[in-house]
Amino acid sequence: MSKAKLEYIWLDGYYPTQNMRSKTKIEEDFSGKLEDCPIWSFDGSSTKQAEGGDSDCLLKPVAIYPDPARKNGYLVMAEVLNADGTPHETNGRAQIDDENDDFWFGFEQEYFIMDTKTELPLGFPVGGYPGPQGLYYCSVGGKNTHGRDIVEEHADLCIEAGLNFEGINQEVACGQWEFQIFAKGAKNAGDQIWVARYLLDRLAEQYQYYIEYHPKPVKGDWNGSGMHANFSNTLLRTCGSKEIYDKVCEAFRPVTKEHIEVYGEFNDERLTGLHETASINDFSYGVSDRGASIRIPIITVEKGYKGWLEDRRPASNADPYKVAGRIIETVKNVEVEVATA
Repeated sequence: MSKAKLEYIWLDGYYPTQNMRSKTKIEEDFSGKLEDCPIWSFDGSSTKQAEGGDSDCLLKPVAIYPDPARKNGYLVMAEVLNADGTPHETNGRAQIDDENDDFWFGFEQEYFIMDTKTELPLGFPVGGYPGPQGLYYCSVGGKNTHGRDIVEEHADLCIEAGLNFEGINQEVACGQWEFQIFAKGAKNAGDQIWVARYLLDRLAEQYQYYIEYHPKPVKGDWNGSGMHANFSNTLLRTCGSKEIYDKVCEAFRPVTKEHIEVYGEFNDERLTGLHETASINDFSYGVSDRGASIRIPIITVEKGYKGWLEDRRPASNADPYKVAGRIIETVKNVEVEVATA
């Protein structure tokens, strides 16, 4: 008789930035299949998701991955349900309208690695600053590169867990890194980003580091951190029309506020019009323009407007479920318009 460790991961009720919570369930002779993961419960009064007198919330398993860091371990991403089985109001995943997985997402997750002793990004001296930005991006060598050990180990863990992990690179600021996840299906993409974040946060404990997802943790002339959302659907992948691409981009303009509301807390500190961002108060798009709200990749243009778009506004602390859900809603409105034209 074998026993497996199932690490249930869910999002709490803190607003506007939800946090990951997790706990371990031991199962005997577990098959490793999602359908054999039981629904579990937790104390919602301790996560701002219920009152003490009626505190039980349910955890519905929605994705499972092998846990490469634990013997007989599994990572179980779960949605939060009310006691009656309906989606909890904090459950952004359940609100995504992409049941046929037509939407594909590639998220670029930026973050800073922080030293728990100094509470500064790696490479930052106490009481001062490292050299200015310029030589850190995609650098090599101990003078400008900080944290490669944990970044490489995290990549290995994600790959071993079966995530569709696509790459890593050091970012523009000192101590800042990025990883990329691609998945077909918005819910699948969100699941994988959250599990990759979980693996990174847990790994950081061993290094006496912590991961900072705040979009502007270092004030001044330093890049902030985003979670750029590359997205496509059948329309964008096949239309072959600059006119339709312009129509999709323009559809984002009148709902700029609605997008910004779910693109991450403190994003106004990052979206200033500087450091490869558009101003939070403006909306723009352009080919190869990293200073625009939405970038039309040059590859998409070279393929005759068959490809994807990149929304550069989501912050590093944004919920990928909510980002994807909002993008899908906007693009689907264009699909209806194109279909009835």
